[in-house]
Amino acid sequence: MEEVIHLPEEGRFEIRIGEHVAELLYYVKEGNIVFTHTGVPRPLEGQGIGSRLVRAGLEYARQEGYRVVPLCSFVDAYIRRHPEYQDLRHTP
Repeated sequence: MEEVIHLPEEGRFEIRIGEHVAELLYYVKEGNIVFTHTGVPRPLEGQGIGSRLVRAGLEYARQEGYRVVPLCSFVDAYIRRHPEYQDLRHTP
């Protein structure tokens, strides 16, 4: 299984499979990590790759003490389906 690579200088997590790259994009602002986009190339869809990226991003947020702002609808839905990450959600 391909590993999730964290590229903090680019604000992204990625998984590379062959010529395809799946990504989770983010930026950090005022103690929050803002997840803006999850992208999985069509040939990789339905394999749980987006979920692996989001899980890695949320674990990073927990480790660093960030509150999560899920602008990306996929990240928002993931948090709603996984109660173990509800405590990370930023509440204004």
